[in-house]
Amino acid sequence: MTTAVAFRRAASAAALLALVGCGSATVGGGGSPARAKWVSPVVTTPDGGQLRTTIYYGPWQCSAAFLTRCESKCAAQGYPLMGCMWLADIKGDWQGRYLFMPAEAGGRLAITHCCCDYPKVADLQRRRDKWDNARERFRDEWGSEFGAWPATSAGKNWPGHHIFDLAHGGPPVAPDNVLPVPGDVHKLFNDEYPACYAPGRKWLTPGPERPYAD
Repeated sequence: MTTAVAFRRAASAAALLALVGCGSATVGGGGSPARAKWVSPVVTTPDGGQLRTTIYYGPWQCSAAFLTRCESKCAAQGYPLMGCMWLADIKGDWQGRYLFMPAEAGGRLAITHCCCDYPKVADLQRRRDKWDNARERFRDEWGSEFGAWPATSAGKNWPGHHIFDLAHGGPPVAPDNVLPVPGDVHKLFNDEYPACYAPGRKWLTPGPERPYAD
């Protein structure tokens, strides 16, 4: 399960949130630069505007507010919270026309994962096979919204990271559960997930509300 984001529509939602005055989920502020970032090509939105998406990558410790939300979410499912990882931030910048006038809007949405004390699944290989079989189609569908799936300078596609991990029951091909991530960051995510599910680790300690600088 993901927190505070339906990834496939995140950039469009960010622009809409700003237009209707709801504000953004996060604001890039203090701290060191993000571990990595990806900037999309400019894409045309259904309203005729132009949208650019930027993804900033952690992982960071969740803010106190995110931890509180995770605790409630886990409790509602009957599990204690073991940790919370703030994986990335999606920033959308939109330009177009609103009420026939030039307009700009934008916002940010956080991608977090609540490490509830889920049992490990018995069908992990089946879930992995399902993702392997759908990988190319998934990249193509993602690219139709955000531009080509990110790749290295050598043309190698970035891995797709399952936000709610497959080992604990995450859906293999749900549109809001797979995030393109640079290879080194993906390795770090995978290395840290076991610690997020372990008792008493740093992922249960609150971090800053603005953990990175643009």
